[in-house]
Amino acid sequence: MKPVDHRSFPLARLVGPRRSIVVVLLGLIVSGLVMAFAPEPTSGNEAGSNLPDSAEASRAAALLDQLPEADESPAIVVYSRDGGLSPQDLQALGERAQTLGSELDLQASPPVPSEDGAAAIVAIPVKSGLSNDENAELVDRIREVAKQDLPDGVTAEVTGAPAVQADLGAVFDGADVRLLAVTAAVVAVLLIVTYRSPWLWLVPLTVIGIGDRVAAKVLEGASGLFGFEIDGSITGITSVLVFGAGTNYALLLIARYREELRRHESRHEAMRTAVGGAAPAILSSSGTVILALLSLLIADSPFVSGIGLAGAIGLVIAVAFALLILPSAMVLPGRWLFWPFVPRNGDDDPSERGWWYRVGRTVTSRPWPVAIASIAVLGAMAAGALTLSTGLGQSEQFLDTPESIQAQETLQDAFPAGISAPTTVATTPDKVEDVTAAANEVEGVESARPAGASDDVAEVQVVLSVAPESEQALSTIEDLRSAVKDADPDALVGGPDAQALDEAQTAADDRLKVIPVVLVIVLLMLLILLRSVVAAVVLCATTVLSYLSALGVGWLLFDHVLGWSAMDVSTPLLAFIFLVALGVDYNIFLTARAREEMALTHDATESIVKALAVTGGVITSAGVLLAAVFTVLGVLPLVLLAQLGVVVGFGVLLDTVLVRGVATPALVALCGRRFWWPSQLSR
Repeated sequence: MKPVDHRSFPLARLVGPRRSIVVVLLGLIVSGLVMAFAPEPTSGNEAGSNLPDSAEASRAAALLDQLPEADESPAIVVYSRDGGLSPQDLQALGERAQTLGSELDLQASPPVPSEDGAAAIVAIPVKSGLSNDENAELVDRIREVAKQDLPDGVTAEVTGAPAVQADLGAVFDGADVRLLAVTAAVVAVLLIVTYRSPWLWLVPLTVIGIGDRVAAKVLEGASGLFGFEIDGSITGITSVLVFGAGTNYALLLIARYREELRRHESRHEAMRTAVGGAAPAILSSSGTVILALLSLLIADSPFVSGIGLAGAIGLVIAVAFALLILPSAMVLPGRWLFWPFVPRNGDDDPSERGWWYRVGRTVTSRPWPVAIASIAVLGAMAAGALTLSTGLGQSEQFLDTPESIQAQETLQDAFPAGISAPTTVATTPDKVEDVTAAANEVEGVESARPAGASDDVAEVQVVLSVAPESEQALSTIEDLRSAVKDADPDALVGGPDAQALDEAQTAADDRLKVIPVVLVIVLLMLLILLRSVVAAVVLCATTVLSYLSALGVGWLLFDHVLGWSAMDVSTPLLAFIFLVALGVDYNIFLTARAREEMALTHDATESIVKALAVTGGVITSAGVLLAAVFTVLGVLPLVLLAQLGVVVGFGVLLDTVLVRGVATPALVALCGRRFWWPSQLSR
């Protein structure tokens, strides 16, 4: 095989003394236009929903929406006192309930005390069609009025669906600015450490930062044009993807540029060669991630499919900025940008005597023990996933417990566990008595009663005696569905506990559908890039093993250290997408360079050692940076995002160090030329 002239690569032709200026100016103009004129986004209360319209709980809610009072959802004020409420307290609370109704122009119920007198509740119907801002403003007003002029020692907390919605929205108040600031700071610090230059880091950070803002505006515009809802978790994950992946691609390009500056007098020639050499690997790896994200569109969960579309949009823009604008921006200042370690034409390549060169030599000199040991370590870590449990209750979804969740805990101590979020059964008026009787016979049901009817639909409201969204509650919902269908085959069971059960089933179905598709995509992209069946299978298998290892270690941390009872239902699938698609990036960067070296040396072991020596430093920097950026998701106080950040961050580090730095070179050395079968390199 003849060495490829990288300068002939189409994108490399955009770099030149005048062309680079034009490319940078056009990039700034287009970015400004996008940020100025992007349509407004579509946001809504269900943007983070894991429940499709086809789920039984969704169909039950749609039927019950036909009832006269279906457009209302109660906010519940929970009054309590240590030692119990006195008759004088209850009289004062009755007056407070009247004040609530008159000041808010709403219908507030009289206080209903618990049997033990420890607490009392006041229900306030709230219109369910309010926007997020309107609902949050109303809940704040309810809380303010409910807490005024109370007897000493009596506390008031507000819960119910409107309050939970308001508290969830408050999680993301200012979150985009906070997330952007922390992410940019982490990236800046790691770039400074990587390049040891006082100003070089400014160029990639500025380019990727502008790309992130453009991606955010394009996402908002796409949301407005196509009507899919976005929320803070979707935009946060997208921003992390853009910064993490975009900076990874920038690191790879700049490392290749610095390498070529030692071989070319002209910086433009050096960058053209760098773009031609790095772009195929970057396009292959980014294409793998984008296609994997788009595969999420076949998922039934609206939240998961929304992340897939949003992430794909963000990655396309990140790649565009990394390969179109960054090369031109880097050549404009000249070589002094690398000061104080300026690469000169004719300088020796330090990779030949660097740390990763020595690692490569050590690993490939004893490939059998190294391969067995590394795979054994990954397998031991993966064993932790065998006990994995998914499905967080509503009270477990926040890192910091908001008032609505605290109120639910107070409520559960004094009233039947399911009173704050009753289960609903949609039936017909002629079957309502039979359905009510059947529901009352189910173990775990505290009470069931008719709650309203129209000509075609009737509602039965069921209060469970077990903790909401617990395993017992989900089991009770399954029994309830069986019981009411005996009385009415068309009856549908909904409510929060039914939604949790349907979400868990939806997540399991989505994993069965999406994971095989992503594996096929990864294999095909590896086959296209490396033209080797053996290489594609080996790299894909090691990446999947590192995902299982990260999942196992993550679950042990969550369960035994942090005390979380489960992973969110979306975490395993989203972690799989990010780890397998992003994790295979590092193997792509390594083996794509090894394939290039193989064409020159015709020695599989020498080529992987040289590839590891040349790419080891930049891939390690990229992996540490990507892991740190994903960990930044923890600044948003949702357990889902914290879990995703930990699992993906740890998995990326595993891929970067153990899989790419140890296991892959050992396996290549074991396979020899057969690693490249059936391409010409294997012969």
